[in-house]
Amino acid sequence: MTELEHSHRPEDIQARLEEGRRPSYLRDAILGGIDGCVTTFAVVASVAGAGLPALVAFGLGLASLIADGFSMGVSNYQGVKSDRDAVKKARETENRHIRHAPDGEREEIRQIFARKGFDGEVLEEIVETISADQSLWVDTMLREEHGLEIEGAHPLRAGLWTFGAFVIVGAVPLLPFMLPALGITVAFTISSLLTAIAFFSIGFVKGMIVGGGRWRSGFETLLMGGSAALIAYFVGGVFEPMMTEMGLAVGR
Repeated sequence: MTELEHSHRPEDIQARLEEGRRPSYLRDAILGGIDGCVTTFAVVASVAGAGLPALVAFGLGLASLIADGFSMGVSNYQGVKSDRDAVKKARETENRHIRHAPDGEREEIRQIFARKGFDGEVLEEIVETISADQSLWVDTMLREEHGLEIEGAHPLRAGLWTFGAFVIVGAVPLLPFMLPALGITVAFTISSLLTAIAFFSIGFVKGMIVGGGRWRSGFETLLMGGSAALIAYFVGGVFEPMMTEMGLAVGR
């Protein structure tokens, strides 16, 4: 017998529906983690590619980690807040239309459900049932007409999840550079290994949670993150002569 994700007993279905849908911050955490790791490793890779000391890589990487993490958290906060503001504005619009043009709004409900295959008395019963409850009426219009998600994530929580994941995962490539005695070559080698593990782990965990293959997701994330890191490393190598002339290649 095929094992399903949840029970379909009437009491279990009722409990799930009453509980409602909880906003997921998985996307925010994964996005923040991947971007944090890519961004920080890109900095240390470009510094290593230019042949600069480990202390320079750590300093630039730490500054980028905090600044970019905060920027990304704020950006995600603003994005989620904009979605909420759009829902609020659309709700106000629909409430106003229902007050001033109820027949037109009922016709919209009628045509929406007619497109779903309902007709005749069944269709009219649906229209009457929905339009009898203004809250349900407005929610239906927001979902069906505007295509909005009315139970979205909380902006502050989304921003904090993004910032937290960005800083925590983004700190991984910096760890070897906290030990200047290792030297730039050894530190970068260890950083590359840790970063690869971090990329793969993020994808693996994502695959476990959302499905679609844990190993495949892990290798896909590793490939994308590794590609960005390689580009940054080679860009740093291209600019190495310029940095040397500017006197930045200290200790080479």
